Amino acid sequence: MNKLFSSVTEAIQDIQSGSTLIVGGFGLCGIPENLIEALRDQGTTGLTVVSNNCGVDDWGLGRLLATQQIKKMISSYVGENKMFEQQFLSGELEVELVPQGTLAERIRAGGAGIPGFYTATGVGTLVAEGKEHKMFDGRTYILEHGIIGDFALVKAWKADTLGNLVYRKTSRNFNPIAATAGKVTIVEAEEIVQAGELLPDEIHTPGIYVQRIVKATSQKRIERLTVQNR
Repeated sequence: MNKLFSSVTEAIQDIQSGSTLIVGGFGLCGIPENLIEALRDQGTTGLTVVSNNCGVDDWGLGRLLATQQIKKMISSYVGENKMFEQQFLSGELEVELVPQGTLAERIRAGGAGIPGFYTATGVGTLVAEGKEHKMFDGRTYILEHGIIGDFALVKAWKADTLGNLVYRKTSRNFNPIAATAGKVTIVEAEEIVQAGELLPDEIHTPGIYVQRIVKATSQKRIERLTVQNR
């Protein structure tokens, strides 16, 4: 199976309107920005996007918000995006806020074939409304469901031609679990090497989870610049 694609446009061309996407990254760190840009240019609409956050107004998933291509966001943090707030308050964007650890576990569970799990996080809050409650050892837990995406968009530092992936430092974040939870996982990598060049001990995501790889350069943007006057 040839997993290499010549362009990001080719790699995402069959993502249809109404698809559910699981997108790696945390803020602007480790986001598959080139795949997101290609999706924006393609004009795919009605998307449900599962990601820790929605980028910022002018970059990352915020670019899809600007063109109103996202119908629903499932996220744990949305505070860096004013457009997100505007669209939510106006009723243009459906939002499901999930505690960050729960979101990570829902994605991991989906990738592991686990349909649901119980957690104490959110009990007694709005998060628990409408969900099954169950007692374990005298403590109340709520049922959360695993998440599987039609596609997963992932950013890697290195990939080999078999799809084995290595992430760099904090860009590892949500990418490893996102890679396992897509029916089709599409990876943009800064460097692609031949099979066998990556040491087995340094591989973070085995190639069995990856269907498509494309080489793409990365922009190192600063999410929030803080300076100190001396």
